[in-house]
Amino acid sequence: MATTAEQLPCDADGVCMVCKKKPPPETETLTCRTCVSLWHVPCLPQVPTTILDWECPDCSTPLDVNNNNSVADAAPSVAGDLISAIRAIENDASLTDAEKAKKRQELVGGSSKASDEVKNRRSGVLDIFDDSIKCSFCIQLPERPVTNSCGHNFCLKCFEKWIQQGKRDCAKCRAPIPAKMASNPRINAQLAIGIRMAKLARSENVGGSTATKVYHVVHNDERPDTCFRTERAIKTGKANACSGKIFVTIPLDHFGPIGAENDPIRNRGVLVGETWEDRMECRQWGAHFPHVAGIAGQSGHGAQSVALSGGYVDDEDHGEWFLYTGSGGRDLSGNKRTNKNQSFDQQFEKMNEALRVSCRKGYPVRVVRSHKEKRSSYAPEEGVRYDGVYRIEKCWRKVGMQGHKVCRYLFVRCDNEPAPWTSDLSGDRPRPLPTIKEFKGAVDITERKGDPSWDFDEEKGCWLWKKPPPQSKKPMNVVDPIDPTKIQVVRPKAKKVSFKIKDRLLKEFGCNICRKVLASPLTTPCAHNFCKGCLEGAFSGQSYIRNRATKSGRSLRTQKNIMKCPTCSTDIADYLQNPQVNREMMGVIELLQRQAEEMDETEESSAKSDENLKPDEETDVSKPSNSNEKVVEEIKENDLNPPPQKRRKGADGKTVENMEEAVVHEAEVESKTVTCN
Repeated sequence: MATTAEQLPCDADGVCMVCKKKPPPETETLTCRTCVSLWHVPCLPQVPTTILDWECPDCSTPLDVNNNNSVADAAPSVAGDLISAIRAIENDASLTDAEKAKKRQELVGGSSKASDEVKNRRSGVLDIFDDSIKCSFCIQLPERPVTNSCGHNFCLKCFEKWIQQGKRDCAKCRAPIPAKMASNPRINAQLAIGIRMAKLARSENVGGSTATKVYHVVHNDERPDTCFRTERAIKTGKANACSGKIFVTIPLDHFGPIGAENDPIRNRGVLVGETWEDRMECRQWGAHFPHVAGIAGQSGHGAQSVALSGGYVDDEDHGEWFLYTGSGGRDLSGNKRTNKNQSFDQQFEKMNEALRVSCRKGYPVRVVRSHKEKRSSYAPEEGVRYDGVYRIEKCWRKVGMQGHKVCRYLFVRCDNEPAPWTSDLSGDRPRPLPTIKEFKGAVDITERKGDPSWDFDEEKGCWLWKKPPPQSKKPMNVVDPIDPTKIQVVRPKAKKVSFKIKDRLLKEFGCNICRKVLASPLTTPCAHNFCKGCLEGAFSGQSYIRNRATKSGRSLRTQKNIMKCPTCSTDIADYLQNPQVNREMMGVIELLQRQAEEMDETEESSAKSDENLKPDEETDVSKPSNSNEKVVEEIKENDLNPPPQKRRKGADGKTVENMEEAVVHEAEVESKTVTCN
């Protein structure tokens, strides 16, 4: 008789796992009605009293002779639930034997329904990657993916192990692995970014890492009145200092002077000639926000202010006008943050483009001068001084003193207040442009063609906005209506752009030549991705072998042409002889495009259904709107005291029949009248 520790059934071949013998199936074996396993009767711990509906020791709950307690009491509740579920399947008379066996198998081995529910909760984007891109070694999403010339993707570690074993062919298609890739495999960065974004989408949608990110922000009201150093700052002084409280209520992209309405503390604004100790304090009053950069602006919006601090040797300062040099053209990598030598040409991009936009539009640019400008007679002796607003009249590029092209700008003063270095009682008047000698050899010349936005008004005798100033795109400080001593930050309302994860992934899978979504993607040995048509078109007409001959006509040995990758300097001539499409990546891109189109179609259909409901909504709201218009008309008429008639005169003397036209016409006239500072 077998002991309790030796309660084992027969194996798949019918051999008892206790006595190691194969019993006769008809006389010495029993089948459990619950788990349908075969048992050897002589090896059972207890002789069964009945053959019908017999249960094996694993499915039954035999009693312990010593304790009179059920042995199954120590078993976990999961086992009891499993047994009860199997018994419920066996007692279900509506199922056939095949269906019962299938349900038992699903219950014991894991049901596919549960996995389907999990898949439904998962992000569909990651499922696309799981189904299309897998490493041939670990059968998982590639970690640090590398792509062979045949177009198959592997994990970097798996690929390195394969190479260390002396294998030099693809594990999937047996295509040869280039020697350069075997010695130095390159990670496919675009594919790695796509997999990371898909994982991030799943973690955000299915609660993978739902912990909110914590950002440490010091609000404007919590800042001290002067610049300060945080606990992490090591250097003494203002080397690692942070800006103090901002005292003016202007956004970071405010154009023109800072008036009294933007100065809730002093109620006078930022005056010409006002001086601060350093750039950090100058930032607090909004004259020039960057405490290091010399240009404040945005390439698509314009430049708001510049600082003259002697950063470039080409600058020329003549007070009422000066020649300003753009930024860039210097190697600031590593420990060369203070490098003043020009190493390459400047281009009209970033901040230089922002200045050119202000030149074309005629925007006013605030100018501050620093005591660091030692070559200028108009710079202050110490600190930083606000010298009013200037207008950029022309900009161009020319070869500078250090042998490289620099961007040049002609600034001319146009402020209503006199300059700090003059004794005049009034501000600037329109003056003729100075003669610039270097303008003859300039290239990329830009001049303003239309009327400037900031110009002189002959009737009012001052400079003002002739056109509406550009709308701010940055957060703005406003005075707290409850507590006037506090300044709140108000961000402009921006339209929410629906940038779905599928669109972002398609943007990442872009060709490095046409900058569009990859079509028939090719992955070069240097791990750069191109469209097949773009890459072949870039090298069309070039032969792989160059024939050589001497002057006498004797032919020499042919030489291979070097074909460099359009992105880097790697020779891909061997790869171009037989390029293979990365079909795994192409499958992912096609599925993403198909799903994105389906989502767009569903959104369009829902938008059309919403439009069909609009007429009903308009009929409901039409009556209140008409009554409101009548109330407004009555109020206007009572305020202006006109005769009781429908016709009335506009602000410029024209007779207007409609009240709404009069209101709009008056608003246009009022927009043209702007008070001067």
